[in-house]
Amino acid sequence: MDAFYASVEMRDNPSLVGKPVIIGAPPNMRGVVSTCSYEARKYGVHSAMNIKEAYRLCPNGVFLTPDFHKYHAVSEQLHEIWSEYASAMEAIALDEAYLDVTTTAGDFDTARDFAMDIKRRVLEEVGLSCSVGLAYSKCAAKTASEEKKPNGFFEIQTPEDFVNLMIDRDVRSLYGVGTKTAEKLHSAGINTVGDVRQREKDVIDMLGRMGRYVVDLAYGHDDSKVVPYRPEDAKSVSRELTFQEDVYDFWLLSDVLLLLSMSVIDRASSYGLHGSGVSLKVTYSDMKSITRSRVTGYCDDAITVHKEAVSMLEEVSNRPVRLIGVGIYNLTDAKAKQTTLDSVLGESDKETELQEALAFIRKKYKLDALDESQASGWENLHMLAEHMRTHRQS
Repeated sequence: MDAFYASVEMRDNPSLVGKPVIIGAPPNMRGVVSTCSYEARKYGVHSAMNIKEAYRLCPNGVFLTPDFHKYHAVSEQLHEIWSEYASAMEAIALDEAYLDVTTTAGDFDTARDFAMDIKRRVLEEVGLSCSVGLAYSKCAAKTASEEKKPNGFFEIQTPEDFVNLMIDRDVRSLYGVGTKTAEKLHSAGINTVGDVRQREKDVIDMLGRMGRYVVDLAYGHDDSKVVPYRPEDAKSVSRELTFQEDVYDFWLLSDVLLLLSMSVIDRASSYGLHGSGVSLKVTYSDMKSITRSRVTGYCDDAITVHKEAVSMLEEVSNRPVRLIGVGIYNLTDAKAKQTTLDSVLGESDKETELQEALAFIRKKYKLDALDESQASGWENLHMLAEHMRTHRQS
């Protein structure tokens, strides 16, 4: 979608059309920009920018706090439309998804018709413009979708087409290459996609596994599949989410882990299962992932899972995080648990602790309406995490 949050606000308030609209924390408070309209971008405003800097650059901008409940409702409309065209849909954000139309379309001509129909329906049924990228792979499709924003369409049919488009562009333009990775490459004189191709060994030596990924992209190679959401394997239950921007704040990660832990327990309970081990997954801004796991005693509550996850998070290196996840494993039937007076009292204490933790999150992130069911609901987690990211103390 095109400047999704800002576009929704302009749709609902036409007087905002053509104005620099900035979604995020109020300019007199701490926080960052969540997104902004294209008019605001002309002033140099961009997502993740400190809100006070955005105000300095664009003092006449219209500053609005995010309405994530509204954005989530619009997202459901979009996903319903998109899913009609694809054999598989992988949602990567409220406003963005990969669609596999290999079998439903069969060729690029039909897929192109699909793209035009999607654009038409999104405009007519949802009242928003969108940009569509059509390509032979996920990374190429992502690149294509960014090529003609806003309200655009672009297609890349082959790896050769991708290379011809990208070869003279900065390495930062490759999907997944973040600022830190680009700076490291620039420092070695590897500035363009063409430079990556000419100095493959240097890139791999410098970046390791991430280097192999960058080199493959420089040749237009990407065999990743569109992966729709499916029920978790019965051996474990886990939840993870990807932030729209890198997160440096340990306490924000800890707070998000609590919501993820609640969602894990909520889901395991629906299966009648409990675990005796906790796992943590972290993916950094350079796409490197680590996992940690720890065998625990019986765990069927979010507080226990959260404490173990945070303890493991403290042990890993302090670097910008793009994805975080938590899970439980060694699953067994919850009915097999032996109930004792101590366990009953312990459950009461943990429930009190959970309610206190939720109260703290409500106050800290201005989530007055947040209740336990909302906090543990998977459909709300990305929305809540983005709200928390843009309202954290900075």
